[in-house]
Amino acid sequence: MEALFTTQYPVAKADYVSAGKASQDIKRRLKQLGIGGDVLRRVAVASYEVELNLVIHSEGGTLTLTLYPDCVELNSVDVGPGIADVSMAMREGWSTANDEARALGFGAGMGLPNMKRNADDFSIQSELGKGTVIDMRFHLPGWQGEQT
Repeated sequence: MEALFTTQYPVAKADYVSAGKASQDIKRRLKQLGIGGDVLRRVAVASYEVELNLVIHSEGGTLTLTLYPDCVELNSVDVGPGIADVSMAMREGWSTANDEARALGFGAGMGLPNMKRNADDFSIQSELGKGTVIDMRFHLPGWQGEQT
């Protein structure tokens, strides 16, 4: 199926000042297209969580939003360091956030669990020293929004 649109957001390591701007733009764009309610809320939560993970844990990366007629896709690709134990990272409350992130109120260990809980489809692949790829899909049953 052909994408209706795709946009990318670069996310820099430790850029706490800009953290959340990409997810705000994603929410605004989807709302303008008539996507609301439960799907909009779930995409907003997941996009914020993945964006903050890029800021806190990676050396930087890209968050990509793609809209299809039947779903919204979020894709996060980062540059290192990778996740040593993905199964542990998926556990609520488990975090490797640094002291700076924790001092700012981040690093509660809910990011990956919240992403998985909110996405209809969720996958994560990580390789130490290389990085992490997270793919999420949110179904749009009966969406009758603007077809850009």
